[in-house]
Amino acid sequence: MDMTVKERIDELRQQLNYHNHKYYVENAPEISDYGFDMMMHELQRLEEEHPEYDDPNSPTKRVGSDRTVDFKTVAHRFPMLSLGNTYSLDELHEFIDRIEKEIGQTEFVCELKFDGTAISLTYENGRLTQAVTRGDGTYGDDVTANVRTIRAIPLVLQGNDYPAMFEIRGEILMPYASFDKLNTEREANGEPLFANPRNAAAGTLKQQSSAVVAKRGLDCTLYQLAGDNLPFDSHWDNINKAREWGFKISEYMRICHTVDEIDEYIRYWDEGRKHLPFPTDGVVIKVNRYADQRALGFTAKAPRWAVAYKFKAEQALTTLLSVDFQVGRTGAITPVANLEPVLLAGTTVKRATLHNAEQIAQLDIRIGDKVYVEKGGEIIPKITGVELSERPADSKPFEFITACPVCGTPLVRYEGEAKHYCPNQNHCRPQILGRIIHFIRRKAMDIEGLGEETVELLFESGLIRNIADLYDLKASQLAVLPRLGDKSAENIIRSIEESKRVPFQRVLFALGIRFVGETTAKYLAAHFRSLDAVMNASPEELIQAEEIGPKIAESIIDYFADEGNRTIIERLRQAGLQFEAETRELRSEVLSGKNFVISGVFENHSRDQLKEMIEAHGGKNLAAVSANVDYIIAGRNMGPAKLQKAQKLGIRLISETEFEEMISGDNTTESTSEQQPTADENINNNVPRQGELF
Repeated sequence: MDMTVKERIDELRQQLNYHNHKYYVENAPEISDYGFDMMMHELQRLEEEHPEYDDPNSPTKRVGSDRTVDFKTVAHRFPMLSLGNTYSLDELHEFIDRIEKEIGQTEFVCELKFDGTAISLTYENGRLTQAVTRGDGTYGDDVTANVRTIRAIPLVLQGNDYPAMFEIRGEILMPYASFDKLNTEREANGEPLFANPRNAAAGTLKQQSSAVVAKRGLDCTLYQLAGDNLPFDSHWDNINKAREWGFKISEYMRICHTVDEIDEYIRYWDEGRKHLPFPTDGVVIKVNRYADQRALGFTAKAPRWAVAYKFKAEQALTTLLSVDFQVGRTGAITPVANLEPVLLAGTTVKRATLHNAEQIAQLDIRIGDKVYVEKGGEIIPKITGVELSERPADSKPFEFITACPVCGTPLVRYEGEAKHYCPNQNHCRPQILGRIIHFIRRKAMDIEGLGEETVELLFESGLIRNIADLYDLKASQLAVLPRLGDKSAENIIRSIEESKRVPFQRVLFALGIRFVGETTAKYLAAHFRSLDAVMNASPEELIQAEEIGPKIAESIIDYFADEGNRTIIERLRQAGLQFEAETRELRSEVLSGKNFVISGVFENHSRDQLKEMIEAHGGKNLAAVSANVDYIIAGRNMGPAKLQKAQKLGIRLISETEFEEMISGDNTTESTSEQQPTADENINNNVPRQGELF
């Protein structure tokens, strides 16, 4: 009986994968939705009755789970580099001329540049095992559970001639139809709208619940293979082979042999993109043969054998109806234009940023004007000009507000800044809410269960007025609130309690001090080691910390000079938050008195791991190359500017292996400077592996 059940489960999985591919990839369904659903229901029932046959790549996993997940940070096996951009055909022709001067005549693959969020998928023995976001190119977030819900991505490959292990990269997209449907639902629920499909795709991919991801209609197009044993020696052949394995590969790719063919491809899609069902913002031009790619190599940040030609941002002419003013968590006032709805780059635009009073005055924007709206790489569209020929005769110059639109406090404008600010930080509602929302975010205190809506609910219920109030909350207070209940309340309180273990550097970032971002908070924590030391530091002492200038120092002094902030700090101290950096015992003092800079990509360690190793053995990390640096640990793709400056100053370059020998007690790195790599030797190390790309 068990074998019969197992065989039926395997048969259903095979059929469902086949029909899923026909529907979502080939757009050629062979059965009705009802027939598909009946097979899915049968498989779900059999899997529930026989959990011993569970499979993470079963088609039933496509519906997702309501379970909350944490995104683990993992290292990319092959770095996901960026692409260089060009905005004119002349620049593109120079790029092609340079390539052909170096390697002779070659062929190029032209592809549409999809406007989504980059993803890297790993397959082992024909099965999806991991999906990782780009992140910083070296490390990304593991979003496998969410990616399994995207029906365009095969969970199990077709055929049997794929490598035992490989990566395929592409773009997670939100088609315009899915984007419009999602924003319509959010508007009906009173939720903030996504600005564009790219942001919606990125936000959806990082949802804590894969069930939510499954409902949002994401799509995926793949465009690059990376691995050691790919079947062919060219990009074109490999990516078309991937299509046979079941991957969704763009049907719009073309091989081009001449500049004229490339230009024609660009001209066609500059107009044709307006009729596509998904966003695209340019064309990627790649050298096809891997041997040519290896010969061309990389710069510090990008391949020298590929470039992105960016289309000019689309414009539309519409009417400026009114201007709203938004108040941020720091009190910054941002004017936002309300527009007569207009179709632009595949979406209906109703609002656009105006940035600040200076921009409004510079463009001489007035209510009732016909304005040009552009949608390029901005978060939301921006107004770029006014059609003066259509200006009403009775129009009047726009007057920027002088008081906060929420609390009525007179606005201030700090020296050297374009924005206006509301200084009433302790009694202005959006500032209070903004600081609390910043405090609970993942990279700050990481308090789960408290989204923006829940924070507003707690504020309106009188339960919180500042970040310290979070630590006085009780589950019984939360359970009676709308949309919560006992289980959600207990989870929130548990997460608040767990946040007391968040390390000091993140606590410092979470406070929301103006200009103190995540990286600045790390430098402050490393330099001063405790919050008391930061609070009591003079401006001169603050500036001694890495990356801290007079502007940031002044903001820190102002924050701790505020009596209300100091009261909140003391309450957080009483609650048990980490106000001191962890004291770590040195493993040795072999690096005592030595200063290091780290540059490039490494095989065995991340940059953060190398920094920790330096400090653990008594050394000090510096951010910039200067005469104070003793060693540069140089990896693959080291920045050429750093290399040039290091050689000018006579700074020793050591490899990752030499550094490991240094801290293990082997003093081979103290040998003659003849071992120091030259600029040419370093550049020759920047050679891609087969199929390696961004």
